[in-house]
Amino acid sequence: MTQSPSSDKQPPKAPSLLRSGMVVSVMTLLSRILGMVRDVVVAAYFGSQSEADAFFIAFKIPNFLRRLFAEGAFAQAFVPVLSEYRAKRALADVKQLVDRVTGTLGLTLAAITAVGVAGAPVLIMLFAPGFHDDHGKLELATDMLRITFPYLFLISLTALCGAILNSYGRFAVPAFTPVLLNVCMIGATVCLTPYFDQPIMALAWGVFIAGVAQLLFQLPFLAQIKLLPTPRPNRKDPGVKRIMTLMIPALFGVSVSQINLLLDTVLASFLQTGSISWLYYADRLSELPLGAFGIAIGTVILPALSRQHSAEDPRAFARTLDWAVRMVLLVGVPAAIALLLLAEPMIASLFHYGAMADEDVVQAAAALRAYSVGVMTFMLIKVLAPGYFARQDTKTPVKIAIICMITNMGLNLIFIWPLAHVGLALATSLSALLNAGLLWWGLRKAGVFQAQPGWLAFAARLLAACVAMALVLLWLVPPTQDWLVWGWQQKAGEMALLVAAGMGVYLLVLLVGGLRLRDLRND
Repeated sequence: MTQSPSSDKQPPKAPSLLRSGMVVSVMTLLSRILGMVRDVVVAAYFGSQSEADAFFIAFKIPNFLRRLFAEGAFAQAFVPVLSEYRAKRALADVKQLVDRVTGTLGLTLAAITAVGVAGAPVLIMLFAPGFHDDHGKLELATDMLRITFPYLFLISLTALCGAILNSYGRFAVPAFTPVLLNVCMIGATVCLTPYFDQPIMALAWGVFIAGVAQLLFQLPFLAQIKLLPTPRPNRKDPGVKRIMTLMIPALFGVSVSQINLLLDTVLASFLQTGSISWLYYADRLSELPLGAFGIAIGTVILPALSRQHSAEDPRAFARTLDWAVRMVLLVGVPAAIALLLLAEPMIASLFHYGAMADEDVVQAAAALRAYSVGVMTFMLIKVLAPGYFARQDTKTPVKIAIICMITNMGLNLIFIWPLAHVGLALATSLSALLNAGLLWWGLRKAGVFQAQPGWLAFAARLLAACVAMALVLLWLVPPTQDWLVWGWQQKAGEMALLVAAGMGVYLLVLLVGGLRLRDLRND
């Protein structure tokens, strides 16, 4: 007798998207704040010196591949299939899928890691060809990459565990896990640097230790839901084959922004020393709203959209997408404006200590302004792409990705000559704008995205609140020169005042305009 799906698993009521999104957002914000602390510590110890450029490349390579494979293509391919298994099959079938996916992914990652460690010099030359003429920087980056590259293996398995937990509504644990990376890197910088001839090597070991800690942290929570993986490689399993089929084109479709950032790094390696670090610091700040909210919303809607697609409920699907877009605009537009207007104050407040010079602040702030143009669109990509992957459509995003990558390369070559590293950041933002626009148009054309009532009032409130916030910030912000000479206490106080004033005015105008908490729900 066949066991019914409901006999050994509970189909719990889907949690509120707003509540789940806030949980992920808070946890992610904590991680991002610690990430900022980490970057402050790294900047104080190493600034924008050649050693810092070498580490950022050695860290960027496995981090790029992690976002590409683990959090990008794999998550977008795995979650819809897992959600389908959960909805239509018994727990034993779900466990079998998890075991086989874990085994297959683990073997693949082990092979990639071995090749990456052995071919570290080639990878450095591929990702940063400008290092060729600086033997010391090339050798240091290679040595650090051999330590950091296994992070890809560890964090990809961590992402698998996180995808399972997210599918079962356990959003807090995966969202908290990145905190461990920041804690380990801060600890390594402060405690381990005295023990290395090249102090920055401590950072590389901090990355490796973090990968181990993040994976071990999630395992007990998987055991609680009876889905602790027992790796059993099986590429012929129908579920595994379907995930792999979806994953290949998804590599391009969901990760175009990461590929564009990589192109920035490759070209920046040919520019003056410090360019890679300036882009890194600017990118870190631009990713704060993306990570704290954009990724949070994208994380919670993918399982919901997958369930709605499996239940053949297009109305609920459209409502969820529309809600996600509104939430992103509500946070993304004011965040972009704040980054644009407060670039120097933010860079100076966070990084202008120790080895970080005045010129570094100016140059990183210029890149941040260019990235701010794309902040909102980066966030929109995170919520529009699940509209395709939840329906197991990976072909359309890959077509869009190819168009955007070609556009980015062309814009890079156009902007790099007059604008140097700033041109690279601007090209990335503009290609992201194109990416988001094409994703939205495709969903709308297919009838998947359907605008819900209330958009005109929502847009009017958002515009009024953003204008009011911008005027207040322009009125209150001190000159750049002041930020370069103030101590950290005064910087912190002034920045707190600006943030409080900007957020206060923004929220006040929204409330006066009639926006209420019930308008933000998707129940």
